[in-house]
Amino acid sequence: MSAWTPPRLLDLAGTSLLRDNEASAIAALEYLPTELFPSLFLEAFFGRRIETLKALVQAWPFVRLPLGSLIELPHVGPLQAVLDGLDVLLAQKVRPRRCKLRVLDLRNTGQKFWSMWSGEGTHVCSRSRMAPVAEDRSRTKQPLAPLKVFIDLYLKKRTLNRFLTYFLRWVERRKGLIHLCCKKLKIVSMPVGNVMKVLSRVQLDCLQEVQMDCTWRLSALAGFAPLLGQMTSVQRLLLSHINVSAFEEQDQQHLAQFTSQFLRLHHLRNLHIESPSFLEGRLDQMLRFLKTPLDNFSITNCQLSESDLTHLSWCPNISQLKGLDLSGVTLTDFSPELLQVLLEKVAATLQELDLNLCGITDSHLEAILPALSRCSQLRTLSLGGNLLSMAVTEKLLRGTDGLPSLCAEFYPAPRESYSPQGVPLRGRIAQLQAELMELLRDLGRPRTIWLSLSFCPYCGDDICDHMEPIVYRCSTPA
Repeated sequence: MSAWTPPRLLDLAGTSLLRDNEASAIAALEYLPTELFPSLFLEAFFGRRIETLKALVQAWPFVRLPLGSLIELPHVGPLQAVLDGLDVLLAQKVRPRRCKLRVLDLRNTGQKFWSMWSGEGTHVCSRSRMAPVAEDRSRTKQPLAPLKVFIDLYLKKRTLNRFLTYFLRWVERRKGLIHLCCKKLKIVSMPVGNVMKVLSRVQLDCLQEVQMDCTWRLSALAGFAPLLGQMTSVQRLLLSHINVSAFEEQDQQHLAQFTSQFLRLHHLRNLHIESPSFLEGRLDQMLRFLKTPLDNFSITNCQLSESDLTHLSWCPNISQLKGLDLSGVTLTDFSPELLQVLLEKVAATLQELDLNLCGITDSHLEAILPALSRCSQLRTLSLGGNLLSMAVTEKLLRGTDGLPSLCAEFYPAPRESYSPQGVPLRGRIAQLQAELMELLRDLGRPRTIWLSLSFCPYCGDDICDHMEPIVYRCSTPA
């Protein structure tokens, strides 16, 4: 039975103040200690005390007001009240004496602030943070800087939710007074015209992470391209499911309009592309516009040509990769030397390699194993869904035994695990696991190996990791 924690005097004071008289609470804000404001704000917010919320915003004694963790409520009235309070502030030439508010944060990052001030966490507050704010007379004579508003945008379906619609209209009517900064943008199945209308209100050079999961045609992607070019601070770009049933002549121009914008992405470090049918045989048209070395690159669940792999191997901006993901890219019909050259190029820096469901066979793996064994920083290796024999699996374990950082290994169950009809044989699997454990003992280094079935008849997944891992730990000498 957990011990009951009595409410703090501060919490009781805030509740009592609001219960007695809302007008009295508003009048008392000028004299309240700073540490009472967060708990009083929460009381007013959850209690939907609209007038008190407006007054609290105008006297807020902190630089930042984090609302993101409170925004998932069914009612937008309290949030609208906060914006109404900001309107009063923005209309003033000189801020009220106590108010230090410079940032409204609508990202989901404020839990620590509220829990600290509500007494849910252990904290030590300096006297300077808790003391009333003295008026900075030199500041009052300077023009007030625009209020910074931070938000992560998630645009899905056809329309915006009620609050986001209200909020963006509020921003639109206050140009010059609000600096809207969006660090993360996620677009899922929203028409490109709607997206462009929303983003016209956003400072696009603030964006650092962009995720686009849209069944747009290339013509729509070309229309979006100028906005991408304005996202000059983006560090992580995820692009998936662009809809191209057949590449036509005009699509070449659309593709060029989109890929040329990469010239302006000087901070791009992570590029992830899923199911890009429009890039088959044309990957070089994107790679040649990269301006900086990438940390992570993935192109998955698609068909690539031999020329695509060649261009990828010789692209100067992939030579420092920490993560490479080619899962779902069929490599069966290509010379294994292409992948070997690619691995040799990134051997000094590569930490994660994902080659799940690539159609890799024994001959492919034996060809790339020397390059793989030189990836000295490799930590995670995934080869699930490929068809490898027990003999080559043993060669793989021996060949990677000298990689000191390798700690996560995901391999397919050897093909001897299945009947001629492709049915997993439980007894045979157990025998092969025992043999691999014996090999790990001989090698003498602690390792954990995860084997997966593919295709799994029990769950229907392409790769199934229901089997217990093979874990070898060195025994401690007596």
